[in-house]
Amino acid sequence: MLVAKNIVKFLGGKIILQGLNFCLKKGEIIALLGPNGAGKTTLMRCLACFYTPDGGEITWNGKNLSSERNAFFKVLAYVPETGGLYPDMSVYEYMEFMAKIKHLKPQQFVDNLLYLLKTLDLESVINQPCKTLSKGYKKRVVLAGALLSRPKILILDEPTEGLDPQQKLGLRSFLKQYSHDSIVLISTHIMEEVEASADRVLVMKDGRLVCDTTPEELKKIVPDNNIESSFCTIIGG
Repeated sequence: MLVAKNIVKFLGGKIILQGLNFCLKKGEIIALLGPNGAGKTTLMRCLACFYTPDGGEITWNGKNLSSERNAFFKVLAYVPETGGLYPDMSVYEYMEFMAKIKHLKPQQFVDNLLYLLKTLDLESVINQPCKTLSKGYKKRVVLAGALLSRPKILILDEPTEGLDPQQKLGLRSFLKQYSHDSIVLISTHIMEEVEASADRVLVMKDGRLVCDTTPEELKKIVPDNNIESSFCTIIGG
């Protein structure tokens, strides 16, 4: 269980997160929504231990992240919107590099790699240089690298951007299955993605959490049950 208690964060002398409280549990995909500047990226970086909150605390199974960072990194994977690939590495070399960073045993690396190559449809590009890949393939390679250690907490920023419809369906199916034993948090601007994938929705505005609900309940905010209209109503658009 990942719990945020009264999280506050300042950047450049400006308050970005203002007293956020929520609890994330395994078995659900949580969509993090909000307009640009709402604080979504800052929040994800706090959850991923890239930033330390200036107030409040984040705990994982009752342990404070600030004092358990090394242990937490073993159960976490964070994939930013523009994931970092090394262009001159082949896909296999990148995966091997990520496995070393995560201190995976050789057999664990092989087993997980074979599973991810098949599941994310990367077998055909395993020996291809990363710089030659399409945007969709690059997104999936970065995701596969993050998933090599089978993390219990998966944080994804705009995971389906650049994917074609078939790839989106495949990734949604994978995340649904993966979330059965893990926490999956996705940040997205695509309301179609929220309706298709999310079990729960967190909406942010001006650094605050203004809504914590389900996609179905979110749609009911407006008479026509349109999730985009409901979102705009909440954030004042």
